[in-house]
Amino acid sequence: MEKEYLCSICGNKLRYYDSVPRVMRTKNRYTIWIKVRRFRCPSCGRIHRKLPDYIFPYKQYEAEVIRGVLEGFITCETYGYEDYPCEMTMIRWRNSQELQLLL
Repeated sequence: MEKEYLCSICGNKLRYYDSVPRVMRTKNRYTIWIKVRRFRCPSCGRIHRKLPDYIFPYKQYEAEVIRGVLEGFITCETYGYEDYPCEMTMIRWRNSQELQLLL
């Protein structure tokens, strides 16, 4: 049985609309394309994307990589992550208030 989603704007039940491709980057420079389901509210007409748990909003890297950087397990010297993601990206993630709230 499919989970019911509610519109965050008006609170009505959302209906499946379509799915869109989204890139997800993992360790060792792998790139995977996933499908993200979109739902439309029949009342207000807004479209909502429902992301899987293993990806954060507006980020291309999988959540496991981002959490590892934020918790200090993944650094520029960590084997398998030496050059991916780059050091500036890791610094930006550590300074992000939004990502800190997602942990």
